[in-house]
Amino acid sequence: MKKLAIGVDIGGINTAFGLVDENGDLYAESVISTKKYPYLDDYPAYVDDLCQAMRALADSLSFDYELTGIGIGAPNANYHKGTVETPANLWRFREDETDTDPSRRIFRLAADISQRFGGVKTLITNDANAATIGEMIYGNARGMRDFIMITLGTGLGSGFVANGEMIYGHDGFAGEFGHVIVERNGRECGCGRRGCLETYVSATGIKRTAFEMMARMSAPSKLRGIAYDDFDASMISAAAEQGDPVALETFRFTGEMLGRALADVVTVTSPEAIFLFGGLSKAGKLIFEPTQWYMEENMCFVFKNKVKLLPSGIQGKNAAILGASALIWQQECK
Repeated sequence: MKKLAIGVDIGGINTAFGLVDENGDLYAESVISTKKYPYLDDYPAYVDDLCQAMRALADSLSFDYELTGIGIGAPNANYHKGTVETPANLWRFREDETDTDPSRRIFRLAADISQRFGGVKTLITNDANAATIGEMIYGNARGMRDFIMITLGTGLGSGFVANGEMIYGHDGFAGEFGHVIVERNGRECGCGRRGCLETYVSATGIKRTAFEMMARMSAPSKLRGIAYDDFDASMISAAAEQGDPVALETFRFTGEMLGRALADVVTVTSPEAIFLFGGLSKAGKLIFEPTQWYMEENMCFVFKNKVKLLPSGIQGKNAAILGASALIWQQECK
């Protein structure tokens, strides 16, 4: 009988899920709204509706199968505990609520979903770690035992694999590379600190850089006529591909910040490769070439020209679902 896993990707706007086999083939997928359930007391309804939608999707298959498990990628997820802990944009307190004890926003999501599926194995990790495991099971990291995944989206996520195992740390939250400080007293970050890598290397970070470059440079640019609220990272890529000097300098600076930070982290884990994943990585050589140059320029001599910088092998619209499902197949392989 065919074995399938359900992969679930929980985002702030939507939750996507699908049925995936051990080869990474996706048999069916669907989506429900996450933003429909914004408050803490909406959480039980969210879990009920998600499980109902997953059952309906599974029942739509025209062949018999065995459900091996459910893997979930979610913000602020703790792999060790199976929880989602005080997520910034999910199941928050109501504006008029007086009891705002943060411990009330620790959600036992893995156990709650498993219970509704008759005790089926359910695992959860943060979205960047899910992408990392997806790369290891389905992507370009197959066969590698030491590598780093960098996810470049609205923020900067990361996952670290050493000796074939994800590094979670004692509390389940290891690998927050986006929040290493690369510029002391630099840009304000949503985490409450200043100068975090994420504020420079992410879709939001490169947008901030572009506006700083427009203020600093006198060169003409197609970007100058775009209002800040209408601006997004894809516009910088499009302009850079046409030779726009401001856009090109923006990418050079972004690659410098990322390359310098990667050179430092290599000294800690000595990876075989570093993979770039997510929207900003789709800029191709615009981001890869300066990142590679500054990484090697700043690399400790013992690591020079040893670490590959590669694109993800699971890039695409189903990558998050595949990554979440890979949590289950990774366990099956052990």
